[in-house]
Amino acid sequence: MGAAGVAGKETEQKMEESLNLLTSTQVVIKEALNKLGYADEVYELLKEPLRMLTVRIPVRMDDGSIKIFTGYRSQHNDAVGPTKGGVRFHPEVNEDEVKALSMWMSLKCGIVDLPYGGGKGGIICDPRTMSMGELERLSRGYVRAISQIVGPTKDIPAPDVYTNSQIMAWMMDEYSRLREYDSPGFITGKPLVLGGSQGREKATAQGVVICIEEAAKKRGISIEGARVAVQGFGNAGSFLAKFMHDAGAKVVAISDAYGALYDPNGLDIDYLLDRRDSFGTVTTLFDNTLTNKELLELDCDILVPAAVSNQITAANAHNIKASIIVEAANGPTTLEATKILSDRGILLVPDVLASSGGVTVSYFEWVQNNQGYYWTEDEVTEKLKKVLVQAFDNVYQTSQQRKVNMRLAAYMVGARKMSEASRFRGWV
Repeated sequence: MGAAGVAGKETEQKMEESLNLLTSTQVVIKEALNKLGYADEVYELLKEPLRMLTVRIPVRMDDGSIKIFTGYRSQHNDAVGPTKGGVRFHPEVNEDEVKALSMWMSLKCGIVDLPYGGGKGGIICDPRTMSMGELERLSRGYVRAISQIVGPTKDIPAPDVYTNSQIMAWMMDEYSRLREYDSPGFITGKPLVLGGSQGREKATAQGVVICIEEAAKKRGISIEGARVAVQGFGNAGSFLAKFMHDAGAKVVAISDAYGALYDPNGLDIDYLLDRRDSFGTVTTLFDNTLTNKELLELDCDILVPAAVSNQITAANAHNIKASIIVEAANGPTTLEATKILSDRGILLVPDVLASSGGVTVSYFEWVQNNQGYYWTEDEVTEKLKKVLVQAFDNVYQTSQQRKVNMRLAAYMVGARKMSEASRFRGWV
């Protein structure tokens, strides 16, 4: 098969995964709404986004040519308040993925009790091959294309895969030019000098750590000396490994795209952070590496999948030795595997709860922009911990009382708020 055939097959596989992501999300939302006793029309409202905008963005490239990019913005449900969610720049972005992720954002906002619905955006591009000038023109073009449906009281974007504070700054500046007034509350994840929040960059990883701590308490495991395996050493995975290492845990394994490192006595995380390259790669410097699959089945107390989706499946769920799994990645565990792990008595903290630290601190940023008063990092951390501990406890209690796994419990908690808001508005 030629290179074009391989690329085509990879794109097909990605589309199938996105469709699976959308359909599996719909399956769990339907089950959650049935458990809560809502009528079928509530599911009909929530199974798809209220709005899905597809845009075409012409961008002048550095060589003088014009390239047309396709972008999306999905607004799942705005019954509770404005929608909220990241914008990703990636060659494999597609409509079903953006839809599913906007639904997840609605659930996250419900779980941590924020006055938001879920949104998500994306542009089909490869930012790794683009210059700063091309990225700036693309970012500004996207804002112009979606400007009618976004804003501080409508839909608030944020960083996501391959986007960062600089891209958010360009987008905010473009929106402010269009509206002819400064609009810091239009977008979150901005640089501090433009109204960003302290603690935003590591908020997602901090949220995962808070969930790990709460799960460990429920299982009577002390973080001090606990054996932790982290799949992934990118932004979230490296922060997590560092947080757990500093808290006294033994981080026995980490991995990147090329393999995994394992030491039953604990890895030197500071040394690995110093040695990794800008893509988070470090395992290529070592011999005797394991595979990512082998990492999942290592003997450890806490397993944190922080890489990509569909890692724990029906094929390997029986071999997992950890007593706690905390999902830092999007969709790392399939629905079949979730059932197997639950039946085995393993405490699985789902992604929609564990990774909600980012949107929580994004909310804090929006609040600070609206009031024009900014908090210290300690204040942000304290407020984040309060929100996440309460959310974890709410989901855990729901799982115990309803005798369901933590994923279904999280979906029940997450869906309830937007269902009630839709009902009070008279939509259903």
